[in-house]
Amino acid sequence: MLLSPKILPILMLIASNVFMTFAWYGHLKFKTSPIYIAVLASWMIAFFEYWLAVPANRIGSQVYSTAELKTMQEVITLTVFAVFSVFYLKEALTLNHVLGFALIAGGAALIFKG
Repeated sequence: MLLSPKILPILMLIASNVFMTFAWYGHLKFKTSPIYIAVLASWMIAFFEYWLAVPANRIGSQVYSTAELKTMQEVITLTVFAVFSVFYLKEALTLNHVLGFALIAGGAALIFKG
């Protein structure tokens, strides 16, 4: 069941988003290190994100449209980012953040109503 083209891409997109979130935002805990270190470290982390995201989209395209895959990606990105922001960066999510994310998720739900 987990290896089905309906489930596996979702799991791979979640994992790829963890890598990408660390690549894009993880360096913010190390603001005193030189920017070239942050860029190189981020680039190396992002390499592994691609090894998950590209196959996830290829596998997922068997059962999902491109719009559905992109929509999943965006909702997963927001979810991973929210967890990362709170637990890794120690930033609070405000009511406005939660409501904004909910509106985006609501819009995403429309993509799958078709």
